[in-house]
Amino acid sequence: MKRVIVGLSGGVDSSVAAYLLKKQGYEVIGLFMKNWHDDSVTISDECPWLDDSNDALLVAEKLGIPFQTVDLSEQYKERIVDYMFNEYEKGRTPNPDVLCNREIKFDVFLKIALSLGADYVATGHYCRKETIVKDGKEIHRLLAGKDPNKDQSYFLCQLSQDQLAKTLFPVGELLKPEVRKIASEQNLVTADKKDSQGLCFIGKVRLPEFLQQKLQPKQGNIIEIPSSEEKYSRNIPEFASKKEELDFLSTKYQYDASEGKVVGQHQGAHYFTKGQRKGLAVGGTVEPLFVIETDVETNTIYTGQGKNHPGLYRKALFIANDELHWVREDLKLQVDQELEVLARIRYRQPLEKATLYMVDTGMYVVFENNQSAITEGQFVAWYLDDELVGSGVIS
Repeated sequence: MKRVIVGLSGGVDSSVAAYLLKKQGYEVIGLFMKNWHDDSVTISDECPWLDDSNDALLVAEKLGIPFQTVDLSEQYKERIVDYMFNEYEKGRTPNPDVLCNREIKFDVFLKIALSLGADYVATGHYCRKETIVKDGKEIHRLLAGKDPNKDQSYFLCQLSQDQLAKTLFPVGELLKPEVRKIASEQNLVTADKKDSQGLCFIGKVRLPEFLQQKLQPKQGNIIEIPSSEEKYSRNIPEFASKKEELDFLSTKYQYDASEGKVVGQHQGAHYFTKGQRKGLAVGGTVEPLFVIETDVETNTIYTGQGKNHPGLYRKALFIANDELHWVREDLKLQVDQELEVLARIRYRQPLEKATLYMVDTGMYVVFENNQSAITEGQFVAWYLDDELVGSGVIS
């Protein structure tokens, strides 16, 4: 009998995952990951980890499976929290969920599970895995979940073949309402529990306060750039080479304080991210202001009016070699190769047509349509049909 260790988070998805595996005849063990100790920055009545671990325990008792809690807060602090602070300090916007999957759930947690004699780990993610044989070798495909509203493949975009080989996603074939139905039929305490938001397993964190522990507030200017700024209507030059064109398309606009007017003050450029609308506290504009760029060197935030402001849009992005990841290593591009794909630059975004171009220093992703708020530090993931084949950090 194969042994599976399920990461029971105290939510409905992982509860049903455990139930389904037990029904399929696996020996199932539930493990709850505790990743956070500091309650000073969590919004205490928003799903603190204690409630979650109690719910996970009740589910395990109901299903008659062994249960234990592992404390990963030290690794979490090192690998996720410190990384986040570093990225914010550089003026980038990290994605802790993608990282938490790569570094914690499918690395630290996976190793613990294997040391407990597990054949597999399982989570409640909405995605599917399919194994094919190519040139005599097993290859694992990471596919979108069946539920189009819930597909979470994007969050797993940094997984490797080794990690996928040891992983099961039991709810990936189901729609969310079906998962809830199974949970209530089995009288699981999590059946009607609302989906958790917020950092991985920390509960809802107040991000600016969280960041303020490390990054000192310092006042700077909010500058509004008019959409008539001449750089937006620049002529596209003649390019001597494809690389020159790609470079042009993926380079972001550079701003100077003299190009706009000061419309307000902020408490630190590193608390803001591109495309952000809330938290600027500037009134009196015809359309709401959006952040179009932040400059952590000069501690300046550049904004523009309305979600169609040209400063928000760009057609291409670049990923440096060391931040490029192929889930399907067999499909990796060589220098000068290109590939037509579907891609997204954030979790909730519908897939968009794009072309990948490989150069010696990394890879360009050129979208068919202009994209709003391409943000450094976030992940871009690309797909062939419904298979996620690779991802990278936007540089």
